[in-house]
Amino acid sequence: MCLQSAWLKTLDPWDGRLYRVCREATSSLCYTALNKAQKPDPKELVRKWQADLRTEQRKIERQIREIQRDEKVAQKQVKECAKRNDMQSAKVIARELVHTRRVVGRLYTNKAHIISMSTQLTEQLAMAKVAGSLKQSGEVMKLVNDLMKVPELMGTMQQMSKEMMKAGVIDEMMEDAMDSALDSEEVEEDAEAEVDKVLMEIAGETMGQLAAAPQARKQAAPQPQVAEAQPDDAEMEELQARLNAVRS
Repeated sequence: MCLQSAWLKTLDPWDGRLYRVCREATSSLCYTALNKAQKPDPKELVRKWQADLRTEQRKIERQIREIQRDEKVAQKQVKECAKRNDMQSAKVIARELVHTRRVVGRLYTNKAHIISMSTQLTEQLAMAKVAGSLKQSGEVMKLVNDLMKVPELMGTMQQMSKEMMKAGVIDEMMEDAMDSALDSEEVEEDAEAEVDKVLMEIAGETMGQLAAAPQARKQAAPQPQVAEAQPDDAEMEELQARLNAVRS
């Protein structure tokens, strides 16, 4: 029983009707206060979710910058290999560049989904100011499902999805949401045409001459050239290890 209700009972109920009105009003206030204490404020929920999304967005942006720094080093290595006429080593690095560029593309897609989700939450909050509570959103649920497929975001999105289900923003998550999470990781692993395109892009003039040579001639090239490149292999292997880490 609220303190206000207890206090009202000590009054002389000279007017029974007034007493009942006061009691009902007080009970209503107590119920409203209790309800607000149990139900999170939509504004606070959205603020928390958007803060979590901004944190993940900054992580993605940092990862993109790190990959792009390694890519510049790799491009320099390709040019050096081209000058030595070391097609084999140049192709190895170019193949890794193809994979890292795909990773960067996926990271930009994830970033776009995060931004879209934050925008949707802002719209949800605007509607909540009118309706009094957050409403279910199919668009938010789709974005949550998409981001749940990203291993780096899975932990954050699982916690967020539980909170959103409790708040009524999304329905129960689809069980097959993560089935195809890694399906595209190994697509076209040896896309030679794409590798050749990267080689021509980085070292156009030098590699253009090599690309014009018959394939048989390239295979018959003297093997000692590979051995000559060995003194620089430590640096190249370190770079390749970093590029491989991006794929994992």
